[in-house]
Amino acid sequence: MRLTLRVWRQKNPNTPGEMASYDVDGISADMSFLEMLDTLNEELILRGDDPVAFDHDCREGICGACSLVINGDAHGPERTTTCQLHMRSFSDGDTIDVEPWRASAFPVVKDLVVDRSAFDRIIQAGGYVSVPTGAAPEAHATPVPKADADFAFEHAECIGCGACVAACPNGSAMLFTSAKINHLNVLPQGAPERETRVLDMVAQMDDEGFGGCTLAGECATACPKGIPLPSIAAMNKEWLRANKKVRR
Repeated sequence: MRLTLRVWRQKNPNTPGEMASYDVDGISADMSFLEMLDTLNEELILRGDDPVAFDHDCREGICGACSLVINGDAHGPERTTTCQLHMRSFSDGDTIDVEPWRASAFPVVKDLVVDRSAFDRIIQAGGYVSVPTGAAPEAHATPVPKADADFAFEHAECIGCGACVAACPNGSAMLFTSAKINHLNVLPQGAPERETRVLDMVAQMDDEGFGGCTLAGECATACPKGIPLPSIAAMNKEWLRANKKVRR
């Protein structure tokens, strides 16, 4: 395939960026989107130009590092991570726009790379379980009801890619934050910090400058792991319960 790529180029956070156009040829339909970008970068390096900077790591759809907006969609036209998006999703002669996540809480570092450390700080605010030191407990020592285990696993699938924020018209991080809160709060191991977790993580999310949630639903549509929209409602119930308890 021969494609025209319009790629966001930005030298650093303090320099204005712009879209740059590149023609790439010899692209196989079996290539992943990242392999296609690798091909572009090889050509740029051979020409003595600066390669396009983009995040990637596992390339197996499990780490969430490959964060790109492709033709206006977070991770592209398929409900998957960018590294698992293949070029057969496009046609010969297509023009493809490639941009970084667009959110004030995710400032651009260079080209397609954004700083997602705001997510790390939300996790640090309460996305953990305190346990006593010593040997690991027996796996079956604390029984967990099947419904609670399923609920926890469903939300633990979140890989923190940020597609929910990029897709949201308000740049909200509610789906990410709710997934991280819900998967711990439903388990007995997470019970000791249940109230402080939801209050602290929501407060940190607000401090990071993410937008407010209006339940547009774009976050759940874009999520490559299928975190459901009702996750936000479950977190809101947790927050209201914890807030009432603290006020008493």
